[in-house]
Amino acid sequence: MKIAIDAMGGDRAPQVIVEGAQAVAEEYSDVIFTLYGDPNEIKKYLTQKLDNIQIIETTEVITGEDDPVRSIRRKVDSSLVRAARDVKEGLQDGLFSAGNTGALLSAGTLIVGRIPGVFRPALMVSLPNFGELKRPTIFLDLGANSETKPEFISQFGVLGSFFAKALHNAVRPSVALLNNGAEEGKGNQITKEAHQLLKENKAIHFVGNIEARDMLRTNVDVVVADGFVGNAVLKAMEGTALTMSSILKEAIISSGIKGKVGGLLLKDSLRSLRDSTDYSKLGGAILIGVNAPVMKTHGATNAEAVSGTLKQMITILHSNIINELKDYFVNERKIQDAENDKK
Repeated sequence: MKIAIDAMGGDRAPQVIVEGAQAVAEEYSDVIFTLYGDPNEIKKYLTQKLDNIQIIETTEVITGEDDPVRSIRRKVDSSLVRAARDVKEGLQDGLFSAGNTGALLSAGTLIVGRIPGVFRPALMVSLPNFGELKRPTIFLDLGANSETKPEFISQFGVLGSFFAKALHNAVRPSVALLNNGAEEGKGNQITKEAHQLLKENKAIHFVGNIEARDMLRTNVDVVVADGFVGNAVLKAMEGTALTMSSILKEAIISSGIKGKVGGLLLKDSLRSLRDSTDYSKLGGAILIGVNAPVMKTHGATNAEAVSGTLKQMITILHSNIINELKDYFVNERKIQDAENDKK
């Protein structure tokens, strides 16, 4: 098993990327981690020689300011493009980056390639769930598609269900549509049409609409949305968590000696609360619907999040989910062709 790592992508690259990869390499000696980038910079942060860490030299870097599509076409010797091409050619099994999200999505779709039969790849995360489910909830699409058709959303339900089985051991994953009301007739034209398609989709267990306020306390395994709404909701969640943490910290500091003592006593509990609401602890975002796992973390990530995302990729690779998806869509195409022949 080989994982291609864009060592130069991200605000704190290559340091946190190398540190995170090295930590996982120590634990998984049977997995080869290939770091793409400037060897001199990468070696600064390798504290020990491990046989399962390799370095491939590249001369260019795609930054956060670069245009996504133009950069992957022009910066052909960048760490991201070289890593993606090696995945496409079968030299590597998965792609990881903490860099430019748009460029990674473009590389995943245009270089690694879309699974035949998939309308549009989607960006997915696992969210912490504090309800009855007792396992994370998968949420997609988070912005891989800014304009989404109803049939895309219906297919997202299929993609999400496969990953819910592979990552969270869901036997019969339930799927809900993110909407502005739980009633069936709610929403705009796209969500109304998507609701009907999801309802008719025999490949999934559709349970209806869900509102954003219920997503972290639900018994639903998979929540689907169009990319624009999904991205906005996720960022609202992130902003709320950061704001509440800041407000709590300021309240403790400004409340005098009693507040500071209380905060000190609650330090471990507050840290536990922070960790339990941090979805990045469950792994990174995954571009699903492409020919290999393509994953990322925030640009301002740390070594722990890098390690967590790489471990999640190892789980995905062990699960053989990509080949299962390919087989599913091949069979779907055969069924569709047979139906067309009857007509």
